[in-house]
Amino acid sequence: MLKCASFFAGVGGIDKGFEKNKMFKVVYANEIDPYPVQTYELNSDIKVDCRDIHDVKTEEIPDFDVMLAGFPCQAFSVAGYRKGFEDEKGRGILFFELVRIIKDKQPSIVFLENVKNLVGHDNGNTFRVIREALEENGYHVSPMVLNAMEYGNIPQNRERIYLVCFKDETVYQNFHFPMPIALKKKLSDVIDFEKKVDEKYYYTEGKYKGDIYEQLVKAMDDENAVYQWRRKYVRKNKSGVVPTLTANQGEGGHNVCLVKTKYGIRKMTPHECFNTQGFPKNFKLPKDMSDARLYKQAGNSVCVSVIERIADNIADAYTRINGK
Repeated sequence: MLKCASFFAGVGGIDKGFEKNKMFKVVYANEIDPYPVQTYELNSDIKVDCRDIHDVKTEEIPDFDVMLAGFPCQAFSVAGYRKGFEDEKGRGILFFELVRIIKDKQPSIVFLENVKNLVGHDNGNTFRVIREALEENGYHVSPMVLNAMEYGNIPQNRERIYLVCFKDETVYQNFHFPMPIALKKKLSDVIDFEKKVDEKYYYTEGKYKGDIYEQLVKAMDDENAVYQWRRKYVRKNKSGVVPTLTANQGEGGHNVCLVKTKYGIRKMTPHECFNTQGFPKNFKLPKDMSDARLYKQAGNSVCVSVIERIADNIADAYTRINGK
């Protein structure tokens, strides 16, 4: 069994994906935001270290074999300000806190996840710096951009870059990212079109300012599609999947995902958003937490089923060289 330490753990999406393979066991998780920590701990026996990573001394972290980190992506996101390492809030610099821990702990495997735009940010310089920092510390780096709807059997158009890094070159040479698989899950597998949900999720006449409701009624003519309100117009996702979930989804902003049901036009619920990230249907959400926080947690998370497939391939490469 390989021990995992998770950083910027959020609600634990990466951790859930790895632990579906019995070879991996999460022994430590760190997350600064107390709200996703509540959700994490509701679904795990782990007591999350809820501190700023700058304050975490390496000697306080139990020894581990695999580092897991979906390090903050706002600084590298198309949706952000494209400032990368110069992000004034220091979010880009947080990557170097991982490097600090790697230097001291020397894990066999490092698994990183980020937005697709990381590759092209600053003409590729940001990604080059990250890759060089890992290689300078003795890692062989294998990066790939995967889309959830092509690699996770999840009806969401979500592209992310994954970096799988190995100390052992032979294990690295035996590792391959998963192959694409057919998308068999339908929108109805993640969104309950048949059930009436809480009234707060429905758009009704006069509920919102202006003519939003009238525009939605006019534009939303397909019960098998997901729509978005884009500030001034309604956008239909024509690929038949959920558009990329974002952290501001559900706050009444322009990224909110909408569906038409026999009960009316409504937002996707927070749990439907977690379903769309490949979390199990029995994944628990805190009952006393605002929807805005839950939508943010879902949007900031990862597609669990993609992670699971990558973790399986990591386990295969490792056991091929090292045995069980």
